[in-house]
Amino acid sequence: MASGGDELVKYITEKVVVYMENPRSSRLRQEIPKQPWSQKWFGMLPLGLSIWRSKWSHKNKG
Repeated sequence: MASGGDELVKYITEKVVVYMENPRSSRLRQEIPKQPWSQKWFGMLPLGLSIWRSKWSHKNKG
């Protein structure tokens, strides 16, 4: 059990060292913009439905 704790401390230490060695500007560039929750949970289906619905409403108006 002690070796599991040692491995955890080693892993966390490695991550902290890598984090501290990188300049702040490179850390800021690595941020990925968040996806809308609907896209995250349902994929491209909401986008497809919204495009289909907008095309449908444009056909009915004209």
